[in-house]
Amino acid sequence: MTEWQKTNWRNKPRVQMPDYTDADALVKVEAQLSKYPPLVFAGEARRLKQHLGAAGRGEAFLLQGGDCAESFEQFSADAIRDTFKVMLQMAMVLTYGAKVPVVKVGRMAGQFAKPRSAPTEVMDGVELPSYRGDIINELAFTPGARIPNPDKMLQAYTQAAATLNLLRAFSTGGFADMSHVHSWTLGFADGQDVQKYSEIADRIQDSIDFMGAAGITADTTHEFSSVEFYTSHEGLLLEYEEALTRLDSTSGNWLAGSGHMIWIGDRTRQPDGAHVEFCRGVLNPIGLKCGPTTSAEDLKVLMSKLNPENEEGRLTLIARFGAGKAGEHLPRLVKAVKEEGAKVTWVCDPMHGNTIKSATGYKTRPFDSVLREVRDFFDVHQAEGTVPGGVHFEMTGLDVTECTGGVRAVTEEDLSDRYHTACDPRLNASQSLELAFLVAEELTNLRRNRSKRAAS
Repeated sequence: MTEWQKTNWRNKPRVQMPDYTDADALVKVEAQLSKYPPLVFAGEARRLKQHLGAAGRGEAFLLQGGDCAESFEQFSADAIRDTFKVMLQMAMVLTYGAKVPVVKVGRMAGQFAKPRSAPTEVMDGVELPSYRGDIINELAFTPGARIPNPDKMLQAYTQAAATLNLLRAFSTGGFADMSHVHSWTLGFADGQDVQKYSEIADRIQDSIDFMGAAGITADTTHEFSSVEFYTSHEGLLLEYEEALTRLDSTSGNWLAGSGHMIWIGDRTRQPDGAHVEFCRGVLNPIGLKCGPTTSAEDLKVLMSKLNPENEEGRLTLIARFGAGKAGEHLPRLVKAVKEEGAKVTWVCDPMHGNTIKSATGYKTRPFDSVLREVRDFFDVHQAEGTVPGGVHFEMTGLDVTECTGGVRAVTEEDLSDRYHTACDPRLNASQSLELAFLVAEELTNLRRNRSKRAAS
């Protein structure tokens, strides 16, 4: 990668990025950020890459989840704790069903920028630039709020650093101790799935008690008392990404120091575009969103650019088609991967293809559509003989009403009760846990079918 420089993207076509009106202020912020410590380190990114490689082989499973867009205003330790707690619950359910390690990656500590379907929006006859996330401009519908402000990158960095600090404390400070598996149940969660979770927790606790009697405890086994938890975000704002990119002294390669894993969105995956150019040169594991318009030829070019060494765990393909469409689009992309002999990790994002506008005017996602796309994803991989390596959700530990359906039956009329997202609707804790049980069931069936084929 000696020919690659972290500034090369500036010579490529750029999309979904702001045009800053104060060039001097932008340069000043970039210079300041470039002096700050990276938020993550190369050894962590390499370790995540190894785990993702295992997920691509079916020896692990990726659980990636978190906010649609992190908010400055809603930032709090309790919100981070509750999302982390839900992901621990989901991971426990998945581990129990799949019988493989679950790789936990949060959409956290960097998910501040969002691509938009239109550069402007109109309200009451007034047209203003679109809100693009707190790292760029503000949600308030006023001319001043919608001007891109480079100083927001500094606030994003500070919040990301604080988030990572708390996540590391939760991961290694005893909060994630498996002997506390019952305490992860959130107070507002109720219903059938919480009962199912409690039954799993009881079985896990019995196993832990047995191993404790045999002398294997959290004091003697580090894996009982801590978890590995990684962060990820869409690498959309390249000025921020470049400023936090550092040369890894161990390998001589460049690290995107903003997060362990960054991904390229469905709107920014142009093979000759700025985002692909930036991502191809960093050592981090890279995600690539694949939507209905992704052609087999484009995918082949992108795989060649982003993973020229065909390294396991380097490239995660995140499928996002919409309910009922995975069967139409995913097989051709799976075929393209097979034809190239490419090593990738396939992941299902059942959120982004299933966004609708409700009769009450709120943007929402029907939970049944989310479930259907997950089932479609597994069905295609079952038919193709390939490995479904993970799932990618927009979710929160908060008790929101943003997606309709689920066991608690959120209706369109309920959406206004606790609709807090600044951008896209998220699954609440109850819906997230329900989805984890569905995925665990699919993984269990997959494991049984493989065992039957191996025995025949």
